[in-house]
Amino acid sequence: MAKIAVTSSPPRERGTHARVIATGAGWSVSEVVCTLGPRDRPFEEQHSGVSIAMVAAGTFVYRGPAGRELMTPGSLLLGSAGQSFECSHDHGAGDRCIAFSYAPELFDRIQAEPAFRAHRVPALRALSPLVARAEAALGGAAEIAWEEVAVELAGLASEVERQVDRVASPASSEARVAHLVRIIEGEPAREYELDAMAREARLSPYHFLRIFRQVTGITPHQHLLRRRLQRAAIRLADEPTKIVEIALECGFGDVSNFNRTFRAEFGVSPRAWRRSLRSSGLISHARSIEDAR
Repeated sequence: MAKIAVTSSPPRERGTHARVIATGAGWSVSEVVCTLGPRDRPFEEQHSGVSIAMVAAGTFVYRGPAGRELMTPGSLLLGSAGQSFECSHDHGAGDRCIAFSYAPELFDRIQAEPAFRAHRVPALRALSPLVARAEAALGGAAEIAWEEVAVELAGLASEVERQVDRVASPASSEARVAHLVRIIEGEPAREYELDAMAREARLSPYHFLRIFRQVTGITPHQHLLRRRLQRAAIRLADEPTKIVEIALECGFGDVSNFNRTFRAEFGVSPRAWRRSLRSSGLISHARSIEDAR
C-alpha cells in the first residue's frame, strides 16, 4: 500500500528543496525545486537508488559517466544506483522536477536492465501523457495511483532509452538552445517562426534546426507543440474552462486543429482526457520510438 506524504524542509537559502509526495515499498516520488543559478558552483552527488526525474520546468546541465546533457522541460533524467553526477545551471536559474526513486531490487523486478546507458530521454511523444498526468496530480487537479505511475514510468523509460541515439553537443550550442527553450517556456502561446528563433540564437535557420535537435533530441516545432499540449492537458484537468478557450489560449488557431493534435499526442480526445483524470485507472501510453517522434 502506497503512503501519501506531503513533507518538505522549511524555507532556507538558495539550493535544492524536495517535497515528498508519495512513498511505498522500494519507491518514492518527490517534487524537487532548485533555485541555483549560473553563479553557483556545482558539487558532486550520488544516486542512492535508480532515479527517473521528469523535468517540469527550467533547464540545467547534468554531468555523469556518459557525458553531459542539457535537460529541458518534458525530458527525463536517468540515474543508475551508485552513479556520481553533477547538476549545474550554466544558462539560467532554477528548475523543477518530479523525481521517482527506486530501490535497485525493485527496479530489477520491473526491468531486466540493471543500469541506464544514457542520462536523458528527450521530450518524446511517448512520454507526454504520463508527464502531463503526473503534473496535473502534483497540482491537485487529478487523482492518480502513484505506484502505478512509478512502475509504468520505469518500464517506459527503459524501453525508450535503449532506442535513443545520443549525439554529443558542444557547450556553446547548449547555451543558445537553453536560451530559446527558456523564452518558449515563458510564453509558449506566442507565435514562433523558425527564422526568428534562428536570429535570436545568432544562427542560420539550417544550423539552428540542426543544433536544436542535436542538443534536445527533438525539433523546435516538436518542443513548442509539446509544451503547448502539456499545458493544455494540465488545464483540462484543473479548470472547468471550455475546451475551445483552452485551445486558443494555449496557442492553437482553431479547436479542430487542437483536437487532432491532442489526440495524436495523448491517444484520446481532449474531452476524453478530461474525463479520464476523474477515474482511478491509468491509460497505457507506451509507444515505439518511431511513433514518438
